[in-house]
Amino acid sequence: MGVAIRRAGEGDRAHVIRLLDEAFMWDPVSTWVFPDEEHRRRRHGALMDAFFDLALGEGHIDITEDGAAVALWWSVRAASEADAESAAAADGPALLRQAVDPENERIELIGRLTEAAHPTDRAHQYLHMIAVRPDRQGEGLGTALIAPVLERCDKDGLHAYLEASSARSRGLYERLGFAVTETPLDLPDGPRMWPMWREPSGTV
Repeated sequence: MGVAIRRAGEGDRAHVIRLLDEAFMWDPVSTWVFPDEEHRRRRHGALMDAFFDLALGEGHIDITEDGAAVALWWSVRAASEADAESAAAADGPALLRQAVDPENERIELIGRLTEAAHPTDRAHQYLHMIAVRPDRQGEGLGTALIAPVLERCDKDGLHAYLEASSARSRGLYERLGFAVTETPLDLPDGPRMWPMWREPSGTV
C-alpha cells in the first residue's frame, strides 16, 4: 500500500514544528548551530518555525497523512542580476538570526555558507528539510515524500538540489539520483555538509 501524502498548511504549523524539532534536535548541523543543549532545546523550535514560514512562502510542505514525516520544498527560479541585488539588500541570513536568536552568530553564518554554495543559474526544486518521526524511521517514508516531486521534476525537465547533513542521508539521496557537487561545505569547527544536485531523468 502506498503512503498517503497531502500538502500541509497553516493549520499544521504546530505539528510540523514539533516534528522538525524532534527529528533535528540531535542532527550534526543543529548541534553545531546550538552547541549548548539547554539553549538548543529553548531556541531550536523557533528556527524550525522560521523554516516553516520560508517553505510556505517560497514553495510548499508535503506531509504524510498520518503526520509521521514531512518535507519542506522551495521552488527556486534562475536568478537574474536584479534578483541578486534584491537578495543582498534583504540579507536573509541576518534577518533569520535576528528573528530566531540574535546573539547566535552561527545562525547567520550557516545561512551565508549555504547561500554561497547554492546554485542560482538554473531553476530547480530545493529540498530544504525532510524529517521523519524517530520511531518511524527506516520505513521508507522519506523516499515516499521525495519521489513524487522528483517524478514531477523529470516530467517538467526541472533540476533538484539539497544539502545532506550526514553520510547516511547522502547515501539515500544518491540512490534517488542526486550527486555530490564538487566542493563539500565544511562548517567551521563543525560537521561537513554535502551540497547535492540532481539532473532531471531523461535529459540529454
